[in-house]
Amino acid sequence: MKNPIVLFFHKTGSPPWFYNFSGKLIPWLWIAFVLLTITGLYMGLFLAPPDYQQGESVRIMYLHVPAAWMSMMIFALMAIMGFIALVWRIRIMEILTIASAPVGAAFTLIALVTGSLWGRPTWGTYWVWDARLTSELVLLFLYIGVIALYNAYDEPRKAARAASLMSIVGAINLPIIHFSVQWWNTLHQGASFTSEGSSIDASMLWPLLLMAVACKFYYGANLLSRARLRLLKQDHRKRWVQELIQQEEH
Repeated sequence: MKNPIVLFFHKTGSPPWFYNFSGKLIPWLWIAFVLLTITGLYMGLFLAPPDYQQGESVRIMYLHVPAAWMSMMIFALMAIMGFIALVWRIRIMEILTIASAPVGAAFTLIALVTGSLWGRPTWGTYWVWDARLTSELVLLFLYIGVIALYNAYDEPRKAARAASLMSIVGAINLPIIHFSVQWWNTLHQGASFTSEGSSIDASMLWPLLLMAVACKFYYGANLLSRARLRLLKQDHRKRWVQELIQQEEH
C-alpha cells in the first residue's frame, strides 16, 4: 500500500485531477484570507499600541514583515518545485513554479515600498544601500528574471525548465537576505524571532502572525488560480479540456 503523501504527490501529475482538486480548494483559501486579513488589520491598526520608539509608524510592520517573509518563502518554494520539475518531469510543478513568480515579485515590491515608507521616519531617508535592502532588491530582480526567461521561449516545457533552473540558482540569495543583518554592519534591525522566542509584545505579535498566515492563504489561492489558467491554456486542445467546456455549456 502506497504512502498517502506519495500517492498525493503522484496525483498532482494528472492535469484533470489537479484542476478539479484546486477548484474545490480555492474558495476556502480566499475565505480564510479575507477573514484573517480583516482580523489582523483590525488588531494591528486599532487594538495594538504604538511603539515606544517608532510611534504609529510601527503599524507598517503588519504589512511589511509578512510581505518580506513571503518574498523569501515563495522563492524557496519555486526552487523546490523547480527541482522536482527538472528531476521528475512533473508538468504541474513547472506550472506552479512559473505561476509563483508574479505573486512573489508583488510581495517583494510591497516589502521594499513599505520598508522605504518605514525607513523615512526611522532612518531619515527612504533608501540606503543597506545589505538587507540591497539583497531584497536583488530578489526582486531575480523574480523579474525568472518571468522574463520564461517568456523568452515559445515552447512552454522548455521555458519552464529554464525558469526552474534559474529559480534553483537564484535561491543562493535567500540565506544572504536572512543573515545579512548578522554578516554585515547594517541599519536594518535584527531578527525579532530567535530560538529563544520573540522580543515582540503579545499585543503586537498576534496581529503580525495573523497577517503572516493570511498572506500564505492569499498566495495559495492566487497560485492555484494562476496555475489553473495556465493549465487550461496549455491543454486547450486536449480531450479533458474539451469535455470540461462541454460540461460548462450544459
